[in-house]
Amino acid sequence: MSERRGNPWIVMITLCIGFFMTILDTTIVNIAIPDILTDLDATITEVLWVMSAYILVVAVLVITAGRMGDIVGPRKVFIAGMILFTVASALCGAAQEPWQLIAARAVQGVGAALITPQTLTILTAVFPPEKRGLPSAVWGITAGLAGLAGPTLGGLLVTEGTWRWVFYVNVPLGVVTVIMAFALIPDLRPGKRLHLDLTGVLLASAALGAITYGLLEGNRYEWGRITSFLTVPMVIGAGLVLLAVFLAAQARARQPLLPLGIFKDRGFSLMSFVTVAVSFGMMGLSLTLTIYLQQVLGLSALQAGLTLAPTALSMMVSFPVVGFLIDKIGGKYVLIGGLTLYPVSLALIGVMAQTDSGQWALLGPLILAGISQAAAFAPTVTIAMQDVRAEFAGAASGAFNAIRQMGFLIALAAIGAVLQNRLADELHDEARRRAEQLPGQYREDFVHAVTSAAGGVEAGAENVRLPAGVSGRLAQQMREIAQSAFDHSFVGALRWALLICAVVVVIAGLLSFAAKRPGPAENPTSEEELTLT
Repeated sequence: MSERRGNPWIVMITLCIGFFMTILDTTIVNIAIPDILTDLDATITEVLWVMSAYILVVAVLVITAGRMGDIVGPRKVFIAGMILFTVASALCGAAQEPWQLIAARAVQGVGAALITPQTLTILTAVFPPEKRGLPSAVWGITAGLAGLAGPTLGGLLVTEGTWRWVFYVNVPLGVVTVIMAFALIPDLRPGKRLHLDLTGVLLASAALGAITYGLLEGNRYEWGRITSFLTVPMVIGAGLVLLAVFLAAQARARQPLLPLGIFKDRGFSLMSFVTVAVSFGMMGLSLTLTIYLQQVLGLSALQAGLTLAPTALSMMVSFPVVGFLIDKIGGKYVLIGGLTLYPVSLALIGVMAQTDSGQWALLGPLILAGISQAAAFAPTVTIAMQDVRAEFAGAASGAFNAIRQMGFLIALAAIGAVLQNRLADELHDEARRRAEQLPGQYREDFVHAVTSAAGGVEAGAENVRLPAGVSGRLAQQMREIAQSAFDHSFVGALRWALLICAVVVVIAGLLSFAAKRPGPAENPTSEEELTLT
């Protein structure tokens, strides 16, 4: 394979396998939750931390990992991350206690954090600027495919085997990827001696850790008290203060962990916001529709997954065309087109989503959403990284991935809160209006029972405690009315959530007009800055 070493397309395939694994393990675990609960005798809190530990560690360490790639070379860090990720996956599969699984997931997160930023760094180095459109699109395909394959592959592995294979499947893939990386990826070395800013590492880790923890746990604690004195706003506030201290320290550091100069580049700064907006919109759509399809339309998890599959499939099919267009007309125009169509798809879904919609009623808007997501997501990478100097590529890639991750977390927290608040408000009005169908002596108790059951976005009529003495046909009537109230209330809350997503994406689209069109003359990875061996 020596004659293929450094071939850009083979390098891209190797990188995308590793990147695929890190994204896959964000979603594949969800389907195994019931089996983990039973087999390990775990609590709900422990299982939630099986998912959260991975996300938390990746978000905290990805900036540091990106800078490590600048210092020692992205190939070495990528390989180290793959080895750690593979070993941790085996430990996850072998766990006998919940704490062992949580600890192994955290180690797996360290490996994923080391892997993720190196993928963009190496892709930026091995492809010239005028040919980065398609590779950037493939990088996006990888994320879309992993998101689609997670629940599907996880369900197959759990059904045919055990939840442990959700993790064991990474072992052979990891071994193959490590061998390919040693044989095929060139050793990219920085042009000058760099050092790791340990103060920056501590400040960045503490800041991102506090913010991520607050966003992950906010809805669980209803954005209030965690312990006797500690609250979720206090944790997030402390994280923001530490982030400000970190940025101030970076401005004075001789070799900063995060060179603030990358934010002086218009393309990187604009695309940082755009990637948050696109991530926000993607997560908002996924969260609202997943609940709507199952709670309102009554579809099974498998049926809901199949209903949403056209979005991911259309996104994947669109990426090659998007990559071609980026190389031909420039990422700016493709991006603006995607950010224009995406709010349209969100509006159509909001209008067409009804309490009695069929399984495929939203097929057209969902396909449009996938195409527009492809057009909006792929160019952000090309535009963000086009003018970044090679010595800062790892730090920029780490920062960009951390910002993208924060977009998902902000959406999860914000959309979850909007759904809960709007559902509670609309449910009271719906219950009072529909209670007119009931005998007068039961109306107030019915309204109180329905409103009290709205403890979360997945509330339903089955959680309603009927007034005392109600049974038979009247009880059945009350449950039917309560379910109708929940369904109509959730559709109303869904429309508010999608409206917020659309507004965020529209703002990103307007800002994208300020991005400059990339040109072939702009090559930040000159031979003076980077050495390949």
